[in-house]
Amino acid sequence: MPASHSASQPNTDQPALADLIAALRSQMPSAMRWAGGIAKRLRGFDIALEGKSSGSSNTDALTLADLSLQEMLVAALRDGPPLLRQCRIEAEETTGDLHRFASAGEFVISLDPIDGTKQYRDRTANGYCVMLHLRDATTVHYSLVYLPESCPDGEWVEVVGDEIVCGPDDPDRPARDVLDALSPINPSMRPDSPRIYLIGFQQRDQERASAVTGTGLVGVAPDDMPGSIYPLLATGEFGGSLIHSPNVYDFPVSLQIARALGGNAVWVHNGEPVHFRETWNDERADMLRLPGIVACSGNMRTVETLCRLAKDWSPKRYED
Repeated sequence: MPASHSASQPNTDQPALADLIAALRSQMPSAMRWAGGIAKRLRGFDIALEGKSSGSSNTDALTLADLSLQEMLVAALRDGPPLLRQCRIEAEETTGDLHRFASAGEFVISLDPIDGTKQYRDRTANGYCVMLHLRDATTVHYSLVYLPESCPDGEWVEVVGDEIVCGPDDPDRPARDVLDALSPINPSMRPDSPRIYLIGFQQRDQERASAVTGTGLVGVAPDDMPGSIYPLLATGEFGGSLIHSPNVYDFPVSLQIARALGGNAVWVHNGEPVHFRETWNDERADMLRLPGIVACSGNMRTVETLCRLAKDWSPKRYED
């Protein structure tokens, strides 16, 4: 079960947020670049696995790479500064020394070893990515995303507080140096795209995308996505997302990007900002999710349009 994995003895000493972010920024870029290199190599082999049965091909895709990359990323966190183990950890898969992290505490490190597993496995596109974020009960404080094949040498997205950087990797330089050299995105100069990413509506993704298009925005279902939502949202090639019961491993990165841009992520039924105090275990997909439908954008007018559209849609992910 992909719950908050816990150590036998909870560590109640809470590290400072600034120290946690500094440790993740120092420790994880190289590890994620290494993980991306392994993902590229493994992709050439038959590595598909069974194990999930939610009925959604995007959710149910699983490969040996998902399990292997998580093992590596958890090990990198485990072997990093000890304050990282004072955090709880949530990971989409079950591999790695998850039990060595805290069982209680303010901060959570969340991992998605391969976001976009279906296109990764099927070799249909190169928008898959390796990702982590740091959050508390109310918001996300740090996000790091590495896309091994979206550019010739890979691509980065990093969000620290309200500052977003996005750009190509350069393997001739240390990963941290590459990230430090990227210019922050200026929200006032970023285009405001009408394109909205939809996912999680099961067999109704295309129908719901068409409904979004009917508002004057442009709904885009998962199979029509030109790449990963994270760089697309950061740079303004996409304006936001509308997601049914988003999981806690990847969606929070979009939330942080939207808030850094001056927007928000809210529940459509009441307009309240998304928080992480309430989750549910999706046993079909074997992952933790937020309840209901979430609208997310750097433009609050877009958020309001999506809420008006979807406020009466069913909050149940599975209708059977």
